[in-house]
Amino acid sequence: MEKILVCGAGGHGKVVIDAIEREEKRKILGVIDDNANLHGKDYYGYEVIGGFDRLDGNAYKDCRFILAIARNNIRRILQRRLESLDYEFVSIIHPSALIAKGVSIGPGSMIMANTVINPSAKIGTSVVVNTGAIIEHDCVIDDFTHIGPGVHLAGAVSVGAGSFVGIGASVIEFIKIGSSSIIGAGAVVVDDVPDNVTAVGVPARILKRTNSHEYSHS
Repeated sequence: MEKILVCGAGGHGKVVIDAIEREEKRKILGVIDDNANLHGKDYYGYEVIGGFDRLDGNAYKDCRFILAIARNNIRRILQRRLESLDYEFVSIIHPSALIAKGVSIGPGSMIMANTVINPSAKIGTSVVVNTGAIIEHDCVIDDFTHIGPGVHLAGAVSVGAGSFVGIGASVIEFIKIGSSSIIGAGAVVVDDVPDNVTAVGVPARILKRTNSHEYSHS
């Protein structure tokens, strides 16, 4: 079985570990996290073997990695760092996810339980498609985005890099959501959303400008 290290010992990490175990394709060697209080301790059945500095040498060159971290900007920073050290990333797809023909999924992405991704959708690098989300045909989800639990994206929606679509939000067809934006929980998006904003409500309206690295946890 392929050996893998899970990076991140927060709540999202447990969801990712569950999906890896259910895939039955990879052996988890341990968990990486910079929180020194967790080092040497059990995390959801696996030892936290140390922080990211452990990866600066060659000890884990035969492993592949998944960044089980909900915050988009942290995933982006860490993935770029580990790529510079020539580490490779896997995508994790929960067995209950329904992935149609013609879907592309980039490295490091996490497709969680009971999600549906329909034909010709494109999922970028290190994207989280969280529990029960529906991504319809021809959607384009750019790198380092997070599609929250229960989100519904209609056909041909695009979501820009680093954006976060909150739990239960719905987006009608052909909408473009810019980069580094936040769509609030339960919002209904009926108009395009620019870069670097937070949009909330039914229908969704821009609430404020958003710092380009301000992302929500799941």
